[in-house]
Amino acid sequence: MKKIVSIILVLVMVMALAACGTTTKPATTTKPAGDNQLAGTYDIKVWVAENVVELTKTQIDNFNKTNTMGITFNATVEPVGENDAATSMTTDVEAGADIFCFAQDQTTRLIQAGALAQLGQAAAELVKNSHDSASVGAITSGDKLWGYPLTSDNGYFMYYDKSVIPEDAIGNMTSLIAAAKAAGRNISFELENSWYIVSYFFAAGCVSEWQANETGDGFVSVNDNFNSEYGMIAAQGMQELLTSGIYVNSSATSDFDAAVKSAVVVSGTWNYENAKSILGDNLGIAELPSFTVNGKDYHLSSFNGCKLMGVKPQSDAKRAAALHQLAQYLTSEEVQLERFNSVGWGPSNVKAQASDAVKAAPHLTALIAQNNYSRPQGQIHGSWWDIAKVIATSIKEGGDLQEALTTYQTSMEALFTMSDEVLKAWTVIGAINGDTWTVDLPMTEQEDGTWKSDEAYTMEAGTEFKVRQGKNWDVSYGKDGENFKVETAGTYYVVFNPADGVITLVAG
Repeated sequence: MKKIVSIILVLVMVMALAACGTTTKPATTTKPAGDNQLAGTYDIKVWVAENVVELTKTQIDNFNKTNTMGITFNATVEPVGENDAATSMTTDVEAGADIFCFAQDQTTRLIQAGALAQLGQAAAELVKNSHDSASVGAITSGDKLWGYPLTSDNGYFMYYDKSVIPEDAIGNMTSLIAAAKAAGRNISFELENSWYIVSYFFAAGCVSEWQANETGDGFVSVNDNFNSEYGMIAAQGMQELLTSGIYVNSSATSDFDAAVKSAVVVSGTWNYENAKSILGDNLGIAELPSFTVNGKDYHLSSFNGCKLMGVKPQSDAKRAAALHQLAQYLTSEEVQLERFNSVGWGPSNVKAQASDAVKAAPHLTALIAQNNYSRPQGQIHGSWWDIAKVIATSIKEGGDLQEALTTYQTSMEALFTMSDEVLKAWTVIGAINGDTWTVDLPMTEQEDGTWKSDEAYTMEAGTEFKVRQGKNWDVSYGKDGENFKVETAGTYYVVFNPADGVITLVAG
């Protein structure tokens, strides 16, 4: 009997360690004969972006054929995008996928919802040793890791016209402005967008770190020092470009071919092909430059973003360990390169980043270099995006720098004193009445539970808008994951049903 009990205890310990992701090698690595404690057939559900569904099915089939642990997955692979996956998982963990992909700004929310399995020590070391620091930071909370990096390609850097910008000018904003002015060109940098404005503030030493509540669906505090001596350095640096006379609030590489062409466009990997088609051999790509204030240089920072893969906590330790093996395989060097070659996703795996194929992609090389100065975009209050962007607009229009920073701080403090009525109310925001996504148009709740705009608005075909709650972007709706787009010009009330997220237009 003691012998039987001892064997059972050993098996339990082995399974528990495996469940924590303690295996240190990818699933395709040769295992000692008989090392098949995870052998079995598992029915699982996997959520990935629509454009990699078929590729993921093939990759799971390959895992089934090549792993030496006797693991077979009967996988149902469903097209669920990263944002929708996070929302669904936090709403109902039990009904969610066993393996799912999510964006880095959803990590805290998913951890607090109990939707992510923590990695064991060996699995965490595997991730730390295999992926770049930016993506590892995105799945780190405290000293624990909660997922597997899938990509590291959502950030921004600098495209430039080599026929206008000399090589010795690309490292400094003052030199870039001088070269562009001399050629009668503009510089496109979407600083009136909070995702880009942090490039100056983070470079100067500012922080904006949000503390979420226990459920991850709200915020209790923020550590933010934009209104400080460091923020003033950032504001002074921005002022140089914003008041240069050649500033364009844009991240579109089509600006290289505008009526007044831009010589520089700060944008991301998604615009590479367009930039290349316009500039051809004159296309230059580099990490962001430095700016100079009071004789000191500050290298522009940036937000970095990535796709991550999570494993849902399991009650069966053996099943959990097998799922971790699959997640390690799906985020491995080999498989990340398959995605790069198939759909162009930039790898987070450092060996994949160093491959000839990736190094031949100059936009990814520039992004990887810029990531050395970047910070992961964490969970952020949805109203912050509207609050921060006003700083650049105020400076551009000649406003006092300190006043712009003080207004920012006042608006930040007000976030934590908003009434329940405001937090629960739905509003319309978009390109309506000539406004460009800066004013929330009021809606009133109806007897049937829907919300209706207080006014009927005249909208052209193609007008875009969204409905959002609490005047922030944490909860917002359009259509099919995009902005709602008006099909036929007319005057309409906007009606929204929170029960199913459907927006309708009613003639006014």
